[in-house]
Amino acid sequence: MNTAEEFDSVIAKCRRIYTLKMKDYGPSWRIMRLKTVNDQLFIKAKRIREIEMTGVNMVGESIEDAYIAIVNYSIIGLIQLRKGISDTTDMSAEEATELYDQYAKEAKELMLLKNHDYGEAWRDMEPESLTDIILTKINRNKNITANNNKTLASEGCEGNYFDMLNYAVFYLIKAKL
Repeated sequence: MNTAEEFDSVIAKCRRIYTLKMKDYGPSWRIMRLKTVNDQLFIKAKRIREIEMTGVNMVGESIEDAYIAIVNYSIIGLIQLRKGISDTTDMSAEEATELYDQYAKEAKELMLLKNHDYGEAWRDMEPESLTDIILTKINRNKNITANNNKTLASEGCEGNYFDMLNYAVFYLIKAKL
């Protein structure tokens, strides 16, 4: 398979989980502030790192499931960033899914551009490096949100959400999800 097809396959699996959860909960996450989205991402990535370092998984959720959550929370972060937070569930599941598709498409376009320039270097990276890079991006977003989303020299939270999404997809491609 080529990277674009592999990306689409992984996103389809992540989207399936997103839409199933939407049926269970609706877009209840609309009330989450960016700091909370960042913490949700942190919890997932930190758990992955702990399992990678200790080899012990006591909860049962697979590393792949946690990476799927990182893809989905990254898209939720993009939605919250661009639409702003709400005090209520102010959108339908259909609108939330349309936004999911829009941001997944944008992520793919960005990934293809970067893959061209970087020569698909991610294929030679260790899975643990992908985890560490995602944790770094989360910490960057935590610092940015602590500074009221003001940056001096970086692209801001949006770029980090897209990067986390794409690194998580890379992991899932490598894991043959």
